[in-house]
Amino acid sequence: MTTDTGSMPAVKRNDDIDPAGMRVIWLLLIAAFVAILNETTMAIAIPELNISLGIPPEQGQWLTSAFMLTMAVVIPTTGFIVQRFTTRQVFLAAIATFSLGTLLCLVSSGFLPLLLGRVVQAAGTGIMLPLLMTTMMNVVPPHSRGRMMGRVGLVISLAPAIGPTMSGIVLDNLGWRWLFGIVLPIALIAMALGAKWMTNLGETSGAPFDAMSVPLSALAFGGIVFGLSQFGGAGGGDAGGSAVLVYGWGAIGGGVVFLVLFIWRQLALQKRDAPFLDLRVFVSRNYVLSVIIMAVVALSMFGTFSLLPLFLQTVGGLSAAQSGMVLLPGSLLMGLLGPLMGRIYDASGPRVLLIPGTIMIASAMFVYSTVGPETPVWLLVVVQSVMSLGLAGSFTPLFSASLGSLERHLYSHGSAVLNTLQQVAGAAGTAMLVAIYSAALHSGQAAGLSPADSGAPGARAAFLLAAFIALVPVVLSFFIRKPEDQEEQEQVPA
Repeated sequence: MTTDTGSMPAVKRNDDIDPAGMRVIWLLLIAAFVAILNETTMAIAIPELNISLGIPPEQGQWLTSAFMLTMAVVIPTTGFIVQRFTTRQVFLAAIATFSLGTLLCLVSSGFLPLLLGRVVQAAGTGIMLPLLMTTMMNVVPPHSRGRMMGRVGLVISLAPAIGPTMSGIVLDNLGWRWLFGIVLPIALIAMALGAKWMTNLGETSGAPFDAMSVPLSALAFGGIVFGLSQFGGAGGGDAGGSAVLVYGWGAIGGGVVFLVLFIWRQLALQKRDAPFLDLRVFVSRNYVLSVIIMAVVALSMFGTFSLLPLFLQTVGGLSAAQSGMVLLPGSLLMGLLGPLMGRIYDASGPRVLLIPGTIMIASAMFVYSTVGPETPVWLLVVVQSVMSLGLAGSFTPLFSASLGSLERHLYSHGSAVLNTLQQVAGAAGTAMLVAIYSAALHSGQAAGLSPADSGAPGARAAFLLAAFIALVPVVLSFFIRKPEDQEEQEQVPA
């Protein structure tokens, strides 16, 4: 890479993205939207599924826990998969797997078939977003990455915005099967379009397969996410809750042990230049800082999106559809602003977005730590909109600055690491906030308090802890730089 920018030759700047590459990106955006939409519809549906299937809440929670667990197992393998197989092969396999899982959920006659369908869905979902981000990094010129990553931000924002609202409306009027009945046709259309128009981008590398890395990765990340998922439903403090906590800590401890073994294995493979997941992505300081911020932001976002509907329904007395509507304005704002944030990033770099964005997120969390039964709904809508604006100002620069700081051959591994840590952080945020809330709720009810009076202190405590954690990205955002290749291209005359 040229370091003497003053003597850099004038090279024609190409603002155009290859039409075939652009078509592939749009196909991947559609598929990722469908997958994330499906993922975010389930949280509100769990209570009705428990009643419809005649299962206890702790069993119904597995419909989300198993999904997260499968994602945590699949995503670390995508660094290898994206390098070893063609774009077309990976896309069609992922969307076909997702469609099959959705079909299994639609026709399931009981809990176990539905659980199996959710696992199959997650296997396809786990591949989709890393494939999208890796493809975008390979296809889009550095000076346009912010603009295109803004579209990724739109997808990952609009889907969670529509998901809970759509889920509430469908559950109130049609029944839970229609959650899958609506998603399946869209997935099948995406698969048909992919079969017709998806082309191969780049070249496969023939990356070696390491049989030992796969089970180590599965036990490491799967164990950590499984352990974290146990805390969300163990807030009672009774014997059953205590046992779940023991299982949770045991799974996390085992996951950490296998994570150490997984890292040791990758370091050994790197000496032969044949890692399953290349950890040399952590050599880049800018990448490491961006990933840390992204993980904390994901913790705040997923934790809030999980806890806020519970608070609104239990403490606020709102219906599932009304709870979804509270989240909708802010999430729509976050999605619609994604492309604009991308253009600002391309023009001015990450700090102008990240610094105010992370401040907005932390500020919103501190306001949430004051909520109670008397808090007006309009105030929650405003606070959620402020937080969503902060998320919009954070996602695009973090995606662009993190992966853009890596060498081209590390894009797929960097995307796999980023999405894995985002998934683990999301699970941690959900577990942490919901566990604190649930513990206070059960404790208050045991003392004879109403659900509203019991849940409010737990919600305040959970949001306050998340608010202090959200201060970390505020500090780190001052140290994020625009990647060198983007800075160099800015100096080249158009």
